[in-house]
Amino acid sequence: MRKLQDLKKQDENAAEREKQIVKTSVVGIIANVVLAAIKAIVGLASNSIAIILDAVNNISDAGSSLITIVGTKLAAKDPDKEHPFGYGRVEYLSAMIISVIVLYAGITSLVEAIKKIMNPVIPTYTTPSLIIVAVAVVVKVVLGRYVKNVGLKVNSDSLVNSGQEAKLDSIVSASTLVAAAIFISFGLSLEAYLGAIISIIIIKSGIDMIRNTISQLLGERNDPELAREVRKTVEDFPGVEGAYDLVLNNYGPDTWNGSIHIEVPDTYTADKLDQMIRDIQLEVYFKHQIILTAIGVYSINTQDPYVIAMHKKLKEIVFSHKYVTQLHGFYVDKSEKTIRFDVVISLDADDRLKIFEGVVKDVESKFSEYEIEAFPGVDFTGV
Repeated sequence: MRKLQDLKKQDENAAEREKQIVKTSVVGIIANVVLAAIKAIVGLASNSIAIILDAVNNISDAGSSLITIVGTKLAAKDPDKEHPFGYGRVEYLSAMIISVIVLYAGITSLVEAIKKIMNPVIPTYTTPSLIIVAVAVVVKVVLGRYVKNVGLKVNSDSLVNSGQEAKLDSIVSASTLVAAAIFISFGLSLEAYLGAIISIIIIKSGIDMIRNTISQLLGERNDPELAREVRKTVEDFPGVEGAYDLVLNNYGPDTWNGSIHIEVPDTYTADKLDQMIRDIQLEVYFKHQIILTAIGVYSINTQDPYVIAMHKKLKEIVFSHKYVTQLHGFYVDKSEKTIRFDVVISLDADDRLKIFEGVVKDVESKFSEYEIEAFPGVDFTGV
């Protein structure tokens, strides 16, 4: 019954996450539409290109929030035959679209700013219009912080990007106030130049967002802290001598599956292993929300003192080679005269195969009477 309740809790958490994302996005849409309308009126009345462009930015923010809602709803769809791992990665596509919108807004703003540099227009500021813009700056700062904090809390890249975009927009709005202060004080119109500088900042931010999202879609290294926690959970099981070769595949925020190898004593029976593997899968799922689709088994010698001594000597040989980070899966079959093990070589090594060949050669030299069955492994977690 506990496991059924845990499953229901997982569904409730997912539903609550979706609810928070949609609620935050709706707040963003309403706030940005109101700000856009007010700024458009103020911009046209004061003949300020910067304020008008700022209003356009607010409309793009509202569009970003709408895209976030659509993306979140699509990502929440249940798995089907076409997509058995679900639709979670749609959220990454939503984040990509928002990033492109930010980049486009920066480019168009830069184009307009350059036009105004070439053909200056004298603005006419009024005190009420400047007060409105100042209030808008405060609203965007608060809105941006709120959206970004919720995004970090629920692990939504779309919200984080929207919050970052709102922060940039507040800088744009603040720059119009600076330009207005300079014009009123010295009669010098720097609106277009400040607009160009801010546009370049926005373009850079858009490029950074796109780069980060592409990295996620390509498949990044697993979060080291998450990998450590999963391995510790597995290694804490009685009888598990070590956990290795953890591979985690991400199919959207908080949606993971993967595989791992465990070392167990060579005295374990099939039914005992079966029960252990099932228990590990359930514990990892309920504790970390990760589905382990496969758990491989390495059998280790525990009865023969001579073989245990061989293991110790082999470790000395293997770890004498630079860039070797792990040795596992060691097993000696004395009747067949074979030694098998896996060697993990750091991805920092220039020629991993050459290092592996050197390891095998040294082991063969020490244990010439045995056939060496070694395999070069990869630590995908980096921990």
